[in-house]
Amino acid sequence: MTTAAPSPGPAGTSAPATALTLIIPPRPRGRWKPWVAVAVVLVITLITFSPQWGIAFSFEAIARNWQNGAGKIALLLVPDWSFFPRTIPPLIETLQMAVIATAMGAIISLPLSLWAARLTNPHPVLRGVVRTVLNIVRAVPELLYAAILVAMVGVGALPGIIALVLFNVGIIVKLVSEAIESNDAGPLEAARAAGGTGAQVNRAAALPDVWPAFANQSLYVLELNVRASTVLGLVGAGGLGLLIDAVRTFYRYDQLSLIILEILVVVVVIDVISSTIRKRLV
Repeated sequence: MTTAAPSPGPAGTSAPATALTLIIPPRPRGRWKPWVAVAVVLVITLITFSPQWGIAFSFEAIARNWQNGAGKIALLLVPDWSFFPRTIPPLIETLQMAVIATAMGAIISLPLSLWAARLTNPHPVLRGVVRTVLNIVRAVPELLYAAILVAMVGVGALPGIIALVLFNVGIIVKLVSEAIESNDAGPLEAARAAGGTGAQVNRAAALPDVWPAFANQSLYVLELNVRASTVLGLVGAGGLGLLIDAVRTFYRYDQLSLIILEILVVVVVIDVISSTIRKRLV
């Protein structure tokens, strides 16, 4: 507590003293929590690297075998441009797989996103069932889907498309439903108060707010599909992956370098196009 000195009055008299109390706020609690979190992460990291309980990570293997990697990188730096005509049909098939899987996954994901969000689906049982099924779908890697589907329907683009659709549904529904739950619930409550049914409320009040996030995530999934479809071909699911597996088997790293360069160019072009579309949507 601090007390101010008496101030002189207008005629030389002293005015009554005014007590000024400075209240210092207490220190915020929980300042130690971030440091504890950092310490826990460091301890877990050290345990992971330890030879007794972890993966026994060591730079010795890298130092011992670095020449093998340097030789492969040297071969990758010299692409075989004469191999380019053979890569065009698999590249087109990869793009077709990505586009078809994105379109089908987006169509399936839109109603599922509305059913998985709390604001657009007030029924907890139905919402819980939808979320549980989608968590199971999202937990299985797309490469495992492709391997199983290749054994079921045969080698080709079809198992790859189905695997990508399952992969897309899990991602789009997860992200779009979270975007729906972060929106303002006022328009939905007003539509319900006006007597609208669940479908009418979702169509008139929810969809206008959902479209930007839905389109954004669909474009993002298209970029992922181009990369994922090249990996799915390693198990026989069509696209560039089949060609990658073939050139890798014969250690043709110069041809593999050309395929990697083509994938890079395609992904960059798709990213530029999708970024332009996103700017118009937002």
